[in-house]
Amino acid sequence: MTSRGSGTAFSRRNYRLSTESEKPKVTGIVNSKLLNDYLHRIFPSADGIQPAAAYRKPLTFQNLQEHLDKLLVEDSGAEDSRDQVLEGRLGPSTVVLDHTSGFEGLLLVDDDLLGVIGHSNFGSIRATTCVYKGKWIYEVLISSQGLMQIGWCTLNCRFNQEEGVGDTPDSYAYDGNRVRKWNVTTTNYGKSWAAGDIVSCLIDLDEGTIAFCLNGVSLGTAFDNITKGAGMAYFPAISLSFKESVAFNFGSRPLRTYPVEGYRPLQDPPSVDLLKAHKLLGYLKNVIHIGIDMLEGKLVEKDTSTWQLQGEPTVLITLAHIFNRFAPLMCKVYLVEDVLMNFLLSILEQGGAVEAHPLIQQLLDLMWLLMEDYEVHECLKQLLMSLLRAYRFSPIIPDLGLQIHYLRLTIAVLKHEKSRKYLLNNVLFDVLRSVVFFYIKSPLRVEEAGLQELIPTTWWPNRFTKEGKESKEVKEESAEERLRRRAYDRGCQRLKKRIEVVEELQVQILKLLLNNKDRGGGEASRYIFLNKFRKFLQENASNRGNLTVLCPPEYMVCFLHRLISILRCYWDGHKAKAPAALSSEEAYIPPQLFYNGKVDYFDLQRLGGLLSHLKKTLKDDLALKANILIDPAELQAVTMDDLDEDEESATSTAQRPVAALAIGGALSRPSWLSSPTLGRANRFLSTAAVSLMNPRRPLGTLEKMKARTLSVEQRTEDDIEGSHGNEGLLLGRPPEEPEQSITENSLLEILDGIVMMYNLSVHQQLGKMVGVSDDVNEYALALKDTEEKISRCPKRRRDIYEELVKSQKVFSEKLNHLSRRLAWINVTIYSKEKMQDVYWLLRVCIRTIEHGDRTGSLFAFMPEFYLSVAMNSYSALKNYFSPVHSMEELPGYEETLSRLAAILAKHFADSRIVGTDIRDSLMQALASYVCYPHSLRAVERIPEEQRISMMRNLLAPYEQRPWAQTNWILVRLWRGCGFGYRYTRLPHLLKTKPEDANLPSLQKPCPSTLLQRHMADLLLSDCDMAPSFLNSVLNQLNWAFSEFIGMIQEIQQAAERLERNFVDSRQLKVCATCFDLSVSLLRVLEMTVTLAPEIFLDWSRPSSELLLRRLAQLLNQVLNRVTAERNLFDRVVNLRLPGLESVDHYPILVAVTGILVRLLMDTDFQGAKRATAVLLADPCFQLRSIQYLLGHAEPSALAATPPSADKRHFSLHTYTDYISLEELVKVERMLSHLSEESKQAAASTLPTSEEDLCPICYAHPISAIFRPCSHKSCKACINQHLMNNKDCFFCKATITGVDDFTKPASS
Repeated sequence: MTSRGSGTAFSRRNYRLSTESEKPKVTGIVNSKLLNDYLHRIFPSADGIQPAAAYRKPLTFQNLQEHLDKLLVEDSGAEDSRDQVLEGRLGPSTVVLDHTSGFEGLLLVDDDLLGVIGHSNFGSIRATTCVYKGKWIYEVLISSQGLMQIGWCTLNCRFNQEEGVGDTPDSYAYDGNRVRKWNVTTTNYGKSWAAGDIVSCLIDLDEGTIAFCLNGVSLGTAFDNITKGAGMAYFPAISLSFKESVAFNFGSRPLRTYPVEGYRPLQDPPSVDLLKAHKLLGYLKNVIHIGIDMLEGKLVEKDTSTWQLQGEPTVLITLAHIFNRFAPLMCKVYLVEDVLMNFLLSILEQGGAVEAHPLIQQLLDLMWLLMEDYEVHECLKQLLMSLLRAYRFSPIIPDLGLQIHYLRLTIAVLKHEKSRKYLLNNVLFDVLRSVVFFYIKSPLRVEEAGLQELIPTTWWPNRFTKEGKESKEVKEESAEERLRRRAYDRGCQRLKKRIEVVEELQVQILKLLLNNKDRGGGEASRYIFLNKFRKFLQENASNRGNLTVLCPPEYMVCFLHRLISILRCYWDGHKAKAPAALSSEEAYIPPQLFYNGKVDYFDLQRLGGLLSHLKKTLKDDLALKANILIDPAELQAVTMDDLDEDEESATSTAQRPVAALAIGGALSRPSWLSSPTLGRANRFLSTAAVSLMNPRRPLGTLEKMKARTLSVEQRTEDDIEGSHGNEGLLLGRPPEEPEQSITENSLLEILDGIVMMYNLSVHQQLGKMVGVSDDVNEYALALKDTEEKISRCPKRRRDIYEELVKSQKVFSEKLNHLSRRLAWINVTIYSKEKMQDVYWLLRVCIRTIEHGDRTGSLFAFMPEFYLSVAMNSYSALKNYFSPVHSMEELPGYEETLSRLAAILAKHFADSRIVGTDIRDSLMQALASYVCYPHSLRAVERIPEEQRISMMRNLLAPYEQRPWAQTNWILVRLWRGCGFGYRYTRLPHLLKTKPEDANLPSLQKPCPSTLLQRHMADLLLSDCDMAPSFLNSVLNQLNWAFSEFIGMIQEIQQAAERLERNFVDSRQLKVCATCFDLSVSLLRVLEMTVTLAPEIFLDWSRPSSELLLRRLAQLLNQVLNRVTAERNLFDRVVNLRLPGLESVDHYPILVAVTGILVRLLMDTDFQGAKRATAVLLADPCFQLRSIQYLLGHAEPSALAATPPSADKRHFSLHTYTDYISLEELVKVERMLSHLSEESKQAAASTLPTSEEDLCPICYAHPISAIFRPCSHKSCKACINQHLMNNKDCFFCKATITGVDDFTKPASS
């Protein structure tokens, strides 16, 4: 026999461990006496009493198996009763949801039949087992905090889409969303629940009561005297609304909350297996504690923390016997969670770093050595599943001890290389939703989370006006307020330190998953992670509407920040080793990643359109610049592949529900909502398709995947990092891109994924969580208002005083709660470190866009989301983080602002960008940029050439493109310079509260004289630009104002009907939009007239006279419609309809007045003379419209009806806060000038016969004759007509020329 003990044979399930009896003493295996003592110490008798050595049966490896079998059978009398039916319960021993007949509505049920998602208005489902006697309990793990009713029902309860559990007799439910209990009627009960809570449902059929617990805390008896007796049996049941989700635990796992004395789970625990597992675990602990001193020949106690196997044959064979029985048990969910996980957690409870407990690594080595691969795989999967569930559904306690505990064990397991790679390859992304490990849930009930002790003093900002904005006069903070604020800040810092501990553990998990040095036994962890991470992104990008597949955005936010932390750590670590590489502060994505096909962007839109289209149109540029050749056969294959995908998707859509669900079939991925720890597919349940339901069956095959996705999964380290002249991900470097090393290629792909994650859902979630801060401001304002009322309340009105004090108490309590919750949110989402992460991401996107822009036409390959993230991350920094931290504090803030401004200015009209949505987003971002002084200054700091190019694009004709945002930008550049245009909000709206005071349109005027000067230079220097631009502005003004007048006519008619007809809110919104557009177009005309009056008044320029006549015509039309006595406009304004708040006399009349004053008063004599003549020559001109501006009533109207006391005439004199005295004097002078000129014109005008008038407008004499048809009109009509059409008014012949026409003198 050799030293390794040949003669010991291993086979699965029964190792047949034995030694050859004829050779009892061998090198390596201890002598018989010592072996006997050792085995008796390891495997003591059940009573724990060790008989004397003389009376003990000698133990050897030959009879150990028999001895072990005997020990495991002892005290397991329950084995015989396993199949007995427990009294008080009816149904299968394994309790699941009844997916065959016990449901109503549309539901998604996990394949383990324990998780459920609502897929209709109010679906209901019950369990397969009922109870009629005794005390019973089951748990519900809340995955979403919406509308659900959880409890018990009988078989006779009939539910529908409106009535569920608790809405019928003999059904009882608790609803934590509305904090009520239900049994036909409803009353207040319990506490509100949140995602991550556990509800325990208890029924006592001996006493006839039903109670509920929330996270182990009793909510009290909900119902008593429930119906019981013959024929009454209660099923666990739930009703839930659309998208809500839960997971049940009837006893298949250990109950997570504290056991309630006397109550039994509906499903019995596996008692016999549990007893065996605990015994075997005890034997395993004995092996760890007891060692053999070979030199002394005795047994010794060993330190468990430093235990190692060290190849001792005696110990190894002993462990093999234990694992021969232990391994099959470790494939069972209940045993893994109750036995193995608790044992591993107890090892870490001794404290210290995870590295200080190598025993866990040793145990994992043993598992891989002594268990079959499929057993290890199942055990690890169940262990991680239990850890994830425990982490997600553990209540928040002040020190976050539970979360820290589970994360530490997760780290310890993932430190084991072989286990880590298996889990990465098969479990973490494919079966589990491991992103949950990086989430820190926000407590809904601050008192249970211990925030009252952690933050004993609350504080909130108290400097708000009634409009919700911060007060201009910053009041001096009182000493009491200062003390409260400082105490609150200290509490927030204490909370931050505790949360940082959890965040650091989460980063450690990612550090293990991104390890690229563990190449033992195959591919390094990082490259496995990369491929799984890409598939994760693909699911979330391709299933934007399928909530069962999408990662919840609150998880994404935390995952993004942890990824950024570890990415920058690895990035700077590489920089330390390779000084020539870039630091993380200079990080960007090189442009070749977007077109070389090494990274899959799925079907995400590129700036230039679809990838297949770009490959066809830009194949020559790819060959020339990037040395990438596109095979024509590949183009053909891509095209056919796209067609096949379309056909397949169309077929599947027709055959299956939208969420890619097959009735009775299986999804290829688990659900986020119901039970993110379960690696099982979902079932689609519908009461309309019960006959189609199949019994449980194994997982179906995965759906057909695209070839390029499979190639991504099959990539190796060389494909990513490159080797031997292969550039990996950086293949196809364009000549504009520097040859400098950036970092490891794998880190570039992770960075690209982070940017995509932000675009998918992180930005929306950042905006959503600001709502808590808004609630604090609302309640603070209400509390301040109430305190002011208390101070003013008369002493004799005791009743009012008491009510106000009650309100004050309610507001104070709510603010105390919200301020503590806000502290948690500020630490986990809006902390300074999180702000720096988003800022870093913004700078990465800016550098990436700049590098991509330099590649010329290849810029079109960049995915649209890079531009979206650049705009959205800036918006988040400005709007979401600002209540806590200021963007100005960030390093390089001014430079970043200017670089982003340059990107917006250049690309909003970039011909390489074809998507209408992204072009609109760029335009809106630029429009928002020019509304704020600091960002407007950034626009002014970009190079002059880019500024001029931006203004040229803004002044392009409005036809054939979205022009409203362009016009808005020009208006903002002018606001603050126009006539009466220095207001932030319209005068008549000052008493109303804005919906959002932070809207760009409600910012103070900040005009840009620099950009105005560029505009003037362009219009004056380019003879073609000014006429085309102004003609388009006049056309749009004509359209917008005409539409507005048409709509208010319909609104007035509806309002005058006897029956009460409600005007469509959408129609009101469109009407108000047309009015706002009219005003903004008038302001752009005022801006043009002020900056470049020569365009209208220098008639040596082509089209100047025509533009002036068109302008005068439109101004007169607007004035006549708005200023007529008792006109349509007046009546609609006086209705004050919701949605038409912005429609008023002031904004439109001051805009028209500004144009008239500039043309008639602020120009030279010749220009004023021409403008006056054109204005008076227009047949629509009425002097009373000008008089109306100053409040002069029409004489005829005064004579007809006596003035009423409550009738107030519009007058610019009443707006002295908005219109300066100098401006009013100019209007007075203009009225006098026009009055005098109109009298002179009337006196000098000779009567004109009707035959001599233009047959088109009947306003001017005939002055032009057309060639070749010789038809006639006035010059104004024909010039305006020829701008858009070359056909004659009358005969439709093509006009080749226009000559002056003078009527010959009569004979």
